Amino acid sequence: MTESSKTTEATWSVGRVAKRCGVKVSTLHFYEQKGLIKSWRNDGNQRRYKPEVLRRISVIKAAQKVGISLEEVKQAFLSLPDSRTPTMEDWQLLSSNWQQLLDARIAYLQKLRDYMTGCIGCGCLSMTKCPLYNPEDKLGAQGTGPVILEQID
Repeated sequence: MTESSKTTEATWSVGRVAKRCGVKVSTLHFYEQKGLIKSWRNDGNQRRYKPEVLRRISVIKAAQKVGISLEEVKQAFLSLPDSRTPTMEDWQLLSSNWQQLLDARIAYLQKLRDYMTGCIGCGCLSMTKCPLYNPEDKLGAQGTGPVILEQID
């Protein structure tokens, strides 16, 4: 496909895409800067998008809602042939690949929820009734951050 035919397909203005997707124009510029979406310039040097950008932005927004980072989305997009816009089949594959990541995050959040009222081994030594009192931050030798929370299965 020639550059000329690519740009003739790209007829959506940045404002139209932003309005349709429910995002700010600056968000589209940011996504473009990060390599998540692509625009073309018309003869007046204005950004123009192909209609398929709506699907890309929808995937980005869906992924963000469940805690997938923009970098993870970008890597997923790069795994597609010619960095194409995800098809329905692509979305099934992308979402199933993210499922393990989400399951691990959910498990971590459940641990955090279950242990938030008690000591998590952070080393702060500020809790007077810590059920797992950590005198002189002995747990610090086992690692950084909330050591006990990280060890709970």
